[in-house]
Amino acid sequence: MVDTRSETAAEAPRADDRYAPIRELAAIGDGRTVALVSLDGTICWLPTPSLDSGTVFASLLDVDNGGRFALAPIDPAEVRRRYLPDTNVLETTFVTRTGTACVIDAMTLPSDAGLSPFRELVRLIKGVDGSVEFGWTVEPRFGYGQRATRLSSRAGVPVFSAGNDAVALCAWDAGEPRSQHGAVTGSFTVASGSSSLLVLAMANQEPLVLPSRRESERRLEATIAYWQNWSVARRAGGRYRDGVIRSALALKLLVHAPTGAVAAAATTSLPEEIGGERNWDYRFSWVRDSAFVMEALLGLGCGSEAEAFFWWLMHASQITHPRLQVLYRLDGGSRAKERTLPLEGYAGSRPVRVGNMAVEQRQLDIYGDLLQTAWLYADAGNRIDREFGQRLAATADLVSDIWTVPDAGIWEVRSAFEHFTQSKMMCWVALDRACRLAAAGYIPSDRAERWSAAATDVRAFIEERCWSATKRSYTRAAGTEDLDASVLLGARLGYIAPDDDRLSSTIDALMRELGDDPYLYRYLSEDGVAGGEGAFLCCSFWLVEVLADAGRLDDAVSLMDRLVALANDVGLYAEEIDPASGAFLGNFPQGLTHLALLTAAAAIDRGRSRR
Repeated sequence: MVDTRSETAAEAPRADDRYAPIRELAAIGDGRTVALVSLDGTICWLPTPSLDSGTVFASLLDVDNGGRFALAPIDPAEVRRRYLPDTNVLETTFVTRTGTACVIDAMTLPSDAGLSPFRELVRLIKGVDGSVEFGWTVEPRFGYGQRATRLSSRAGVPVFSAGNDAVALCAWDAGEPRSQHGAVTGSFTVASGSSSLLVLAMANQEPLVLPSRRESERRLEATIAYWQNWSVARRAGGRYRDGVIRSALALKLLVHAPTGAVAAAATTSLPEEIGGERNWDYRFSWVRDSAFVMEALLGLGCGSEAEAFFWWLMHASQITHPRLQVLYRLDGGSRAKERTLPLEGYAGSRPVRVGNMAVEQRQLDIYGDLLQTAWLYADAGNRIDREFGQRLAATADLVSDIWTVPDAGIWEVRSAFEHFTQSKMMCWVALDRACRLAAAGYIPSDRAERWSAAATDVRAFIEERCWSATKRSYTRAAGTEDLDASVLLGARLGYIAPDDDRLSSTIDALMRELGDDPYLYRYLSEDGVAGGEGAFLCCSFWLVEVLADAGRLDDAVSLMDRLVALANDVGLYAEEIDPASGAFLGNFPQGLTHLALLTAAAAIDRGRSRR
């Protein structure tokens, strides 16, 4: 039994205490997949071979049938955690009545020397003081727990397999593995100055490699060094340096190394409301996030990652050119058919979904994100070749034709389409950036006058039909009085000047109607999905950025300080937060939240420079 007391914020009562609070999760990864570790030492989530694949462990979504890797002291323990400085390697310290020990968890990076496992998860247990008895259980369940798992032995090593997938459990000084009920268990005692090692070596459609202890330890050492060297090279400093570096490292976990795509989150179906149906699969790359990704990567000095992401986006979107899909698979594929898995769901939150129906929606805002991404990339001194320049021009032509139609909007409503204000603002951004790219010679300029005229028409529509004289604010959609935090995105991308009175009064209206200090709800109207939700953390960070750029720097800093303090004990954020309890909601870690933190911190730095 483990007493998982920590200094994290209080959680709201959960429907099922067998499920760890989302706030108590931490993430480790290797640029191909991400594992989640709960505060009690259980690896409760691990897709393989890639982030968007089926899982080996998914007790996060079905505690009885999903599979897990539990490792914890036998006696009750107090727990504290951290990432090893400037890394994505997790250290969990357990303090019991008999002693203190720490567990170092990592997904190791591939080695250039000799054979290494296709994927490798290392759990190094080190005695710190006295002695601590540990127990462990390894219970893989392939394919979201839906595939039959076979347990065998190879050279005395337990091997779990299903089809072409295999997982071997290698143990050193960690007790004698015992098989029972389709799982392998063990126990051992670690004393001060000694260490034990548990390694999961994984294979997918290739031979299973069983590592030696020294090889795994060397890869762990190299992985720690890699993350530290990567962090040192980042452009970060000042008041929010720790939050910026942690967000950069979280973003790096979501970068799919083989392609350069950036996943929106590491999980599927973590609920926006406990017991509700707002449970989505976010393990895809959203065009909506692309401009944030490019801005963050360039700002951090991640030139190679920015280049890889840009060309992944160009090639992925070529499939549907000139039309864009809302999202693409990490390998650049265009299919993401939504289906339901027969799992219990996190604390009974069903359905559990794989795939995302948003792929079939029409969203106009994504065209602005694409053209803004291209502008940022080109403005940073990078080359856009002629073929892709022509494609971007064709995209601007399409926006000129379709900006007048309603769409599902940035929040992907599953009710009737509307003329969403943020969608129209982003159409203006698309046309404006096309004109800039044309003027700079990056794309053909022969249709620039048409794009400029269309941008003027878009602006006239917004100013006439998406402004409430009563509320002194831009509205959620044309002809409504509802408000929506997404209009802040138009402000941050230059649709409205920072010193414009309409922006100032819109900020005040959003804070008045959608604010729950320091939180900001995205909107309060119906969207076609039953149930409620928490406050979207990205919206609060967007508010910080717009406040800073509008000259309200003191307000921006005050809000930023409070938001940075809302991270969990290892500096990570989910998609949403429950204002009443501080409980995290939604998928985790959420890329857009960390991206919004990065751009908010940059805006505050700009504001201080102006002062």
